[in-house]
Amino acid sequence: MPNELAEDLSGKGVMGSDGAQLGVLYNVEMNVKTGAIDDLLVSPYEDVDPNQLRFETDVDEDNEQVIRVPVASVRDVKDYIVVQP
Repeated sequence: MPNELAEDLSGKGVMGSDGAQLGVLYNVEMNVKTGAIDDLLVSPYEDVDPNQLRFETDVDEDNEQVIRVPVASVRDVKDYIVVQP
């Protein structure tokens, strides 16, 4: 994950390691001192209840719920961003 550019991740689908589709990458939060990505902010698909996941949730500037996925939960980045829920 550290070698992936944030712009290359934008709009990628996010999937659990169990194959469940979670949503689309909305934004990232970075540590401004180190430049490291801390969290992925995922816009959940309509049929996903973020409260049923083990990740924290937050709201974006449009007051829409987003899933906060710690970068340590990322298992793979290819066609999808695969995370361990």
